[in-house]
Amino acid sequence: MEKIGFIGLGNMGRGMASNIRRKQFAMMVYDLNPKPVAALMELGAEAAADVAALGRASSIAITMLPGPKEVSATAATLLEHMAPGSLLIDMSTVDPETTDALAATAAAKGVGFVDAPVGRLAAHADRGESLFMVGASDADFARAKPLLEAMGTTIHHCGGPGSGTRTKLVNNYPAIILCQLNAEALSLSQGFGLNLETTLEVLHGTTATNGQLKVNWPNKVLKGDIAPGFAIDLAHKDLSLIMQAANAARVPLPVAAAAREAFSAARAQGNGALDFSAMLDVQCRVAGVKPPRLA
Repeated sequence: MEKIGFIGLGNMGRGMASNIRRKQFAMMVYDLNPKPVAALMELGAEAAADVAALGRASSIAITMLPGPKEVSATAATLLEHMAPGSLLIDMSTVDPETTDALAATAAAKGVGFVDAPVGRLAAHADRGESLFMVGASDADFARAKPLLEAMGTTIHHCGGPGSGTRTKLVNNYPAIILCQLNAEALSLSQGFGLNLETTLEVLHGTTATNGQLKVNWPNKVLKGDIAPGFAIDLAHKDLSLIMQAANAARVPLPVAAAAREAFSAARAQGNGALDFSAMLDVQCRVAGVKPPRLA
């Protein structure tokens, strides 16, 4: 039986790791924060003393970390200690260069590699309803699939290593900039003195509607919940990765540049830890109007 190691028990990782353990996989976990580690131990997981110990003990190691710097450092230690024939799965949102480098280093050490970044929100991760965009060889995908099925409901094999990361950047681009677009539209409606419910009914009845406005925002900022499911800081990081990758591919993204500056301004005002739907409140303050809320 595979021994699973999981590193990174943040808003997303804790729910995903918990669902793996609930499916009775043997599991070892590691995080700098002891609280989620203790929660996984209550489900029967073992706590690793450090990254190296987890690498030695795991036949499949999973990382779910904030960004390229953390992924590169953690994966370097893991690959020093993982045995040939084991498998490394990175679910973080990083740049293609980081993923490509990890895939090459893993292959040189005889370790399989899968990039499987995550779609949907922390609430979906808690319920085992995540979506995965997977870059892997056919053999490594088959080996990773039971774990992905334990954590989610939708799995897309996007191609070879690196294709999952690239697909995630494409996905996150509209998901993030729609927060700024919606913020501007609803602040305009408030400036006009329009009724929020009627405005939303109109938008949802035309091609102006979108997933953030229809699915996410009614459960977050429009009901007054701006606790971070996905923080403005992380959205800003992802937009930076998207622009960096687009520049490398010589693909101009002028809207991404404008949205990134809006997120930069929100962070400068001390809002980085809020949910990215809170861009509505940031925009309304700039416009001098009251942030709208659903009754």
